[in-house]
This record gives sequence, structure tokens and C-alpha cells, in this order.
Amino acid sequence: MPLDRKGQLMLEVRRLRLLHELAHYGTVSATAEALRLTGPAVSQQLAALEREAGTALLEKRGRTLVLTAAGQLLVSHADIILADVAAAESALASLRANGSGTVRLAAFPSAARNLVAPIWTAVPGVTLRLVEQEPDSATATLMHREVDIAVVHSYTLLPREMPVNCEEHAIADDPVLLALSPETARERGLAQGQKASLARFADSPWLVPSKEYSCHEMIQRACGAVSFVPDVVAEATDFAVIVALVAAGAGVALVPRMALPQAHAPVSLHPLTKPVVRKIYALTRTGVARRPDVRAVLGALSAGVDN
Repeated sequence: MPLDRKGQLMLEVRRLRLLHELAHYGTVSATAEALRLTGPAVSQQLAALEREAGTALLEKRGRTLVLTAAGQLLVSHADIILADVAAAESALASLRANGSGTVRLAAFPSAARNLVAPIWTAVPGVTLRLVEQEPDSATATLMHREVDIAVVHSYTLLPREMPVNCEEHAIADDPVLLALSPETARERGLAQGQKASLARFADSPWLVPSKEYSCHEMIQRACGAVSFVPDVVAEATDFAVIVALVAAGAGVALVPRMALPQAHAPVSLHPLTKPVVRKIYALTRTGVARRPDVRAVLGALSAGVDN
């Protein structure tokens, strides 16, 4: 096993990170896929870590690997070690950049439009780089270290699991609104901005996002909570299409306020009597938020909502 000059045990940080990821993903294959490595490469590095530790860190139970007591102990210390390494890397990056730098973001479309675009030139000394991605893809991109910040969302009816070795930074609560055509609102006796009960629209045709988006499942759950299954007459990948169909009288829809297109046909918007909220937040890998440039961007994202 590797020893330093005083004969003390040394552990390879990259291998510690692999063990830490394995503890989260559960299998070698899932860990390899998440880190874009091969299964044999992960297994070889974990075996090398066991040799460095001088004790078994994993044991087979059936076809799966589980952490031994020593493995669990090492993972608990890895949380602290990896955070400190990330902080050190961040500090060096900031020093090299004289306190400024480039911050890479991944953000879902309405956050990219409403949160990232307004701060593009507003953070002194910081250059931004953006890739537009839905939350699952943005989180994967963050875990692959291709971005520094992932702006994601979850719904109160549909929580999202916190990824391993990450920190969460709240940005905004985005209310989900019921969108009706003006004619439908008049027929139901609803004034613009008046609260509405979903149960009153159990017999309406529904316009929803495509199944690959989490907001599709959110709508199913919201309707299910008041005991009906929505009669879906149209699915779309763009909320602008959904709002246009609402205005045309094709049906009703649930739309997060921030997802409303900036210019759209007249529709009547209504908070729900049983509120549904889209929680918008940023994810960073543990320790990365200590970078001055990343910290400045996170602050600007939150301040943009407040203003």
C-alpha cells in the first residue's frame, strides 16, 4: 500500500471519489455510466483503493457490492475530503484569474430566458457560458464536471432527489397557474387572477407538456389529487404552443408563471386553490460555491428574482 515518507498511509483522491460515487449509485455499472468510464476501469480503481486502505471496503452480497464498515467509514470522511479538494481547486482557479473567471451554467429554458439572460453582462469580471438543458440532463452535466452551476427545478408534488456530493442554493418559488381562454373564464365566472379549483375542470380538454418533461407528471398528480384523470387532447414540447392553444380555445392547461412566453395571445391566468409551486434552485458540486466568481453568479441569479 502507498506510504508517505513517515510510513503513513496515503489514499488517492480520485479513487476516494469513485468510492463516494459508488455509495450513491449503488452498482459499478451505474457508477461507470455516470462518470463516463468503463465498468472494468471502475472495478480496477476500487481494487487499488482497497490495497491503499489495507482492508476490504466492499463485499459481495449476491450479485451486488455493498460497503463494509471500513468502506462506510471512508465514505463519511470522503464527504469532507472532496469538499475541501473542491474548495482548494476553486481558490486556485480564482487566484489564477485574478479574482475573475468563466462560470459555466446549464439551465432549463424558462430559467435561461428569465434568470440567466438578464445577468449575462451584469456580474463584474465574470464571463458566462450557457447550455440549455432540462433538469435531469443539467444535473448529469454538472456531475460530469462540464458545468459549474446547474439551474434546475422540482415541483411540490414531484420532489427531485438531491444528487451526491452537491450543494443546493434556493433561487425562487414559481407558482403554477391555471390557464384558460377568456371565453372559458367568463363561462366559469372567473375574473383574471381569481383563484380556481382544478376539480371544476375535470370535464375539460387538457393541453399538457410531452411525457419526457417532469411537468407532464406534475399535471397528472395535480389532477389526481382532486380525483380525476385529465382528458389530454394535445401534447407539446414548448409552453408557448400550449398557451397559444389555450388562447384558441382548444383546452385548459397548467403553466408555471416563469414559463409563460413574454408575448402571447390573451389568456386568463388563475392561481390554484390548492397551490402547486415549481421550486427553482441551483446545484453546485460541494465546495465549488466557495469560488468568488461562482458565488457572485449565484447571488446575481437570486437578486434578479428579487428585483
